[in-house]
Amino acid sequence: MRIGVIGIGEMGGTLARRWSEKGHDVRVANSRGPEAVQQFADEIGATATDIYGAVESADVVLLSMPFPAVAKLPNDLFDRAATGVVIIDTANYYPDVRDPRIAEIDAGMPESVWTSKQLGRPIFKAFNSIMFHALSELGKPEGSPDRIAIPIAGDDAWGKQVVVGLVSEMGFDPVDGGSLEESWRQQPSTPAYCCDYGVEKTQEGIRAAARGKAEKIRDNEWRESYGKLFANKPAYADVHADVIALNRSLNPL
Repeated sequence: MRIGVIGIGEMGGTLARRWSEKGHDVRVANSRGPEAVQQFADEIGATATDIYGAVESADVVLLSMPFPAVAKLPNDLFDRAATGVVIIDTANYYPDVRDPRIAEIDAGMPESVWTSKQLGRPIFKAFNSIMFHALSELGKPEGSPDRIAIPIAGDDAWGKQVVVGLVSEMGFDPVDGGSLEESWRQQPSTPAYCCDYGVEKTQEGIRAAARGKAEKIRDNEWRESYGKLFANKPAYADVHADVIALNRSLNPL
């Protein structure tokens, strides 16, 4: 499969690496041009390109970038995209931490609906509710006990099945998160968000999400607790279990 990855930070870079290992034709890009991603591309066996090259003829395009960068993407970015290209959004909105305030999202628009409107394209929300360490290290073969589940939200049934296949290939159980309008149920500080649950508890978490509650947790208890956890700048792998325990404690099922 031809996969374009725009943004090679912790999440985008991890997915690009894993997909390249699986034999996909991976092209990586960021806003600074091919030279900025060449070393990483060489390291993982991918092709360095610009954002247009990541989109052109791709079967799947992964957007793994902060909200201000999404807003700056050129209007013609997807003009030469393949018919039926599947666009996956991994972003999470953390206002006043790493993102500026976005009025539409603060008023209740689901984050990925906002991104879809910026692009003028239908998209899927996936891989946003798992930490990059789990994505890199904790995948298991299909049928394994305690396999972590990843919710997928989007409107097109065929495209969603493409994402289902990619999630399973990475070693995780896909869970249907509903339509893109329902993707708020897997946003930060909801019960299904970054808790490393299996299928049943992830489904329970999606059902248990309550509008308005997650935003209050994200902006108050989560911010304070997360700040304390990372005050001494530990290596993430050393505190992954603590992060998961924190997320579960903020939204107990």
